[in-house]
Amino acid sequence: MTGPTAQRRRRAAGLLLCARAVYAFNWYNVGAVLPLVQTSLHMTTAELGVVLAAFLVGAGVFQLPAGFAAMRWGGRRLSIAALVVMGLAGVASGFAPDWEVLALLRFAVGAGAALFFAPALQLVASYYPEGSRGPVIGLYNSGFGIGSGLSLVVGALLGERFGWPSALLVGGVALLAAAALLLLLLPVEPPIPPRPFGSVWRDAQPIVRSRSLWTLSVGVGGLWGAYYIAAQFFPQYARASGATGSLVWAALVPAVLIAFDIVGGPVGGWFAERSADVRRLLLGWGIASGVLLAVVPFLGFATLWPLFATVGFAEGVVFAGLYLYPSYLAEIRVEGFALALAQMNALQLFMGSALAYGFGLVAEGSGYAAAWAYTGVAAVVPLTLLAWTRRVPETTRAGPAPAGS
Repeated sequence: MTGPTAQRRRRAAGLLLCARAVYAFNWYNVGAVLPLVQTSLHMTTAELGVVLAAFLVGAGVFQLPAGFAAMRWGGRRLSIAALVVMGLAGVASGFAPDWEVLALLRFAVGAGAALFFAPALQLVASYYPEGSRGPVIGLYNSGFGIGSGLSLVVGALLGERFGWPSALLVGGVALLAAAALLLLLLPVEPPIPPRPFGSVWRDAQPIVRSRSLWTLSVGVGGLWGAYYIAAQFFPQYARASGATGSLVWAALVPAVLIAFDIVGGPVGGWFAERSADVRRLLLGWGIASGVLLAVVPFLGFATLWPLFATVGFAEGVVFAGLYLYPSYLAEIRVEGFALALAQMNALQLFMGSALAYGFGLVAEGSGYAAAWAYTGVAAVVPLTLLAWTRRVPETTRAGPAPAGS
């Protein structure tokens, strides 16, 4: 059976990139209106950290189930269903009466996000041959930057004009619309023969036991959490510290971070494909990110714009290399690529949720200077685990084969 033509593959990848942008909008629309949520629901800074962490816990808990489900049922159906789950929970979040319900609904949005991420990325990777996936994966990851940047700016504008629930309602409705478009336009995958769970589990063992995936995931996990904190907590920090009184201006600084993430993604993918050792790429840009984030409270508001631009570019480079890495490992076969990504993402999400909660606690107990220092240290220290991660690229590449010619 032949797969979709090259033109249809490009269109399908473009559709998934757009869906990725809408998906990303619903990661950061809460951060854009965090000061308004705090005032409306009478929350402490620590409780804000719980709401942000709840999303990451939901996304982390369902990463591995999503990977197994993609092996069993394929990426297309799972990606579409995930957007529906996210959309319904996102719409409901706009009606949350208190912070506890909001945290529960954000957990549900995170669960839907988990079901979308790895299966959709597996689909994108399957459309392109070996040696050409790096820039495409970088572009796909840039879709996250596009959606996140729009979320921070548009969310803040909506929040100031119509109240914080409007940012969540718009995001939820957009997800449901994206699900409908994918259902209508995304190519149907070849039928997957029914497989018992035992067979799927046996095929998953080399992935689950891969030391390189474990050390890479934990090694970059602190950096993942630091980027999340910078994008989500900065508007709250800027208002609380008096750096700016405007919610929109406060949201524009992390939006710059995300805008440069969009640039860094394709560039990082291009360099990762040609790098003699992807770990060096992750280590260099990761250390730079941690140091820059640690000095945030000691700089003026005007200086933070180029700082966040640099951190954003670094983020794009790091995650393009990170998501390309599993395609070089011999133990990662076609149907296991989504599971490998899910395993990495699950560990990073759990670390990120703990770090986001910790940032809120440190900020409330010791002030924001200590909280940003904590962020920088948490980003850099785990990177030492990259020393125990297998060097890539290797002679033979692995990963999904292109769907058709």
